[in-house]
Amino acid sequence: MKYVDTAIVFQEIPDEVTMAVNISNCPIHCEGCHSPYLQSDTGITLDQKAIDDILAPYKDAITCVCLMGGDAEPQEVAELAAYIRSAYPSLRTAWYSGRQQPSEELMDHKYYDYVKVGPYIKAQGPLNSPTTNQRLYRIYPDNSRTDLTSWFWQRRG
Repeated sequence: MKYVDTAIVFQEIPDEVTMAVNISNCPIHCEGCHSPYLQSDTGITLDQKAIDDILAPYKDAITCVCLMGGDAEPQEVAELAAYIRSAYPSLRTAWYSGRQQPSEELMDHKYYDYVKVGPYIKAQGPLNSPTTNQRLYRIYPDNSRTDLTSWFWQRRG
């Protein structure tokens, strides 16, 4: 699994300062994809050392790490999220998946605090569109979930 770039973002996860890690080799290929450069198998190997290198300068400035993509290797994404949880217990973890619904095994609080699911469908719009098919869930320690998608609709415009 490889990543192409990273960015500190403020709108991907509600009320979090998030380090977004953009993973390449996306198998979903959504029509109208906002990041088509992530569809090819390119970039730098994403492993525990890479996570440490990415987080070292920012670990006290961020509250969350969001793994953006990785749908070709969802178990590897989960393993990295588990590593982040153990090595950086003050950080929350998130996964942006283009899958309609990842397996229940992967929608587990032992890996993630947040999971976004759903391919981008141009006619339905992104998360900030009230007609979107995509959903962002907050996952709690008992594995219950809250759909946070409407948070994005309140911040339009």
